[in-house]
Amino acid sequence: MPDLEELFENNRNWSRRIRETAPDFFNRLAALQSPKFLWIGCSDSRVSANEILGLAPGEVFVHRNVANLVIHTDLNCLSVIEYAVEVLRVEHIIVCGHYGCGGVRAACEHTQLGLIDNWLRNIKDTYARHQRELESIDDAAGRTDRLCELNVLAQVQSVCHTTIVQNAWTTGRQLAVHGLIYRLTDGLLHDLAVRIASAGQLEAIFRMEKIDRNSGPCEN
Repeated sequence: MPDLEELFENNRNWSRRIRETAPDFFNRLAALQSPKFLWIGCSDSRVSANEILGLAPGEVFVHRNVANLVIHTDLNCLSVIEYAVEVLRVEHIIVCGHYGCGGVRAACEHTQLGLIDNWLRNIKDTYARHQRELESIDDAAGRTDRLCELNVLAQVQSVCHTTIVQNAWTTGRQLAVHGLIYRLTDGLLHDLAVRIASAGQLEAIFRMEKIDRNSGPCEN
């Protein structure tokens, strides 16, 4: 495959450099995956979790999709969260967006793009909830960047609303969900000052109690 030869060459060079500096690296990596972090980020090719965080392979579990959404019907994303929480036993879930996100920008507009319009509708819902604030921002780029932040905050809530995360809290697990945003122009992460570590921090309607299925049928 001549079109991919450069990639294979890059891979061989990378493998050689790693083995030269840490001869047992790949043996250790193959034997165990034990990340402390789950990263839910955007598919944008410029936003790579390991590089941004300065972590090696095996140190962060990653899920990416357009505009870093956590949707309650997305079995792909939910399966990743479940595996990260219940099997890998991560301690932190990071939802990370980025300024200038094309998906968020498209959600601010009215042009049909195709199937993705149904996906981006979730961001339009966030826009509608914050319409007064967003439309008070005259600068279009500034409005989009603020929606990028609000979208991250909404997805943090969506992660916490899952039974996966709430069941972990019920068992006493130390698990925190964070919202971060990345600026492409300087490569820096910014903390959006949200950290949820218990169901008590959620609105009451979203708090879920696990049913004891061995206690018999419910009484009316």
